[in-house]
Amino acid sequence: MRVFVTGSTGWIGSATVQELLHSGHEVLGLARSDASAATLAATGAQVLRGDLDDPAAFHAGASSSDAVVHLANKHDWADPAGNDRVQLRAVEAILDALDGSAKPFVIANGLSDIVEGRPVTEADASPAIGPESDRGGTENLALDAVTRGIRSIAIRFAPSVHGHGDWGFVRWLADAARVQGVSGYIGDGTSEWSAVHVSDTARLIRLGLEGAPGGTRLHAVAEQTITTKAIAEALGEALGLPVTSIDPADAGAHFGVVGHFFGRTMTGSSARTRELLGWEPTGPTLIEDILGGAYAGD
Repeated sequence: MRVFVTGSTGWIGSATVQELLHSGHEVLGLARSDASAATLAATGAQVLRGDLDDPAAFHAGASSSDAVVHLANKHDWADPAGNDRVQLRAVEAILDALDGSAKPFVIANGLSDIVEGRPVTEADASPAIGPESDRGGTENLALDAVTRGIRSIAIRFAPSVHGHGDWGFVRWLADAARVQGVSGYIGDGTSEWSAVHVSDTARLIRLGLEGAPGGTRLHAVAEQTITTKAIAEALGEALGLPVTSIDPADAGAHFGVVGHFFGRTMTGSSARTRELLGWEPTGPTLIEDILGGAYAGD
């Protein structure tokens, strides 16, 4: 297949492009800068210039491809409503291009804010409905488009998609530890995260693209529960720093933006995903990655 990938030079996107190319697919990647375009071209992928503020590029990429993997997302923490509007316009452009085509469309989401008090399962629908909701309600919008003849699949990522080169939440925690001189956890550290290695995530995206039925929700979760205290302890050991509890009231000052997430439990099950696609994670665990030096560099 010729696969249009947005967010193609991001953390998960880069691994996905490599996975698709190594599996015999062609890739058309969206790039918003000369540097990103050069990086993408060096992999052997084709390049389409554009960004999330350019829905016409999303329409063009989807129209000229056999499948779409949508990973791009703005992370302007000062304007979440603006992020949601931009995301909605991009997804609407993709859906318009794919209307009636039976082509697969993989859309990314996270595990947070779906259910409370237990791990999220693939049977749990996102409560984000409508343009004013999280990500503009695009997970539900995409899945509803099955009725328009689009094979839409939602893939929800664990809060830690880890590995060497990660610049997501765990990298931010490591950076905060270096700045503060201690590796912290919030309160008693019993909040829990799920985790998955980036290589396993990319493989799941490919498997979903190739074989998941329309309307499917998939969970990129290798480890269902890791306490935030265990994450902090591993970072402390890897960085040679003491480990301490941070008062919840001080979490923002200590951790920055990631403090909002580090005090929350965000977990999910992947039992249905594994059964449906035969996906079995093989990458290192989060703690193995941390202790192996994935977050030790500057």
